[in-house]
Amino acid sequence: QVHLVESGGGLVQAGGSLRLSCAASTWTSNSLGMGWFRQDPGKEREFVAAVDWSGRSTTYADSVKGRFTISRDNGKNTMWLQMNSLKAEDTSVYYCAAELYGSGTRRLESYDYWGQGTQVTVSS
Repeated sequence: QVHLVESGGGLVQAGGSLRLSCAASTWTSNSLGMGWFRQDPGKEREFVAAVDWSGRSTTYADSVKGRFTISRDNGKNTMWLQMNSLKAEDTSVYYCAAELYGSGTRRLESYDYWGQGTQVTVSS
């Protein structure tokens, strides 16, 4: 069982930056693929970014590419999402997730564990 806790959400003006963190209770031998997703009320949860178990392979949604950066430190059991040049449309609840296969996939269905979510609000 992996317990994930997000932090770092908040209110920021458009054009500003936030850094989200996701702490895992166990990193299970550094084998987990990790991802960030977001969800608005009444909408489906959507992919934002993912990183493989090693940290060397990353993938991003087109809407955030060039503005967001995903990273991880296996020694600290922590993953981050650095969000720059934030836009009003980035306002959402952000969730971190972990998948046992380790690839860091875009597919929501592949993830086995989820955090409770953290609210990000970007004012225009």
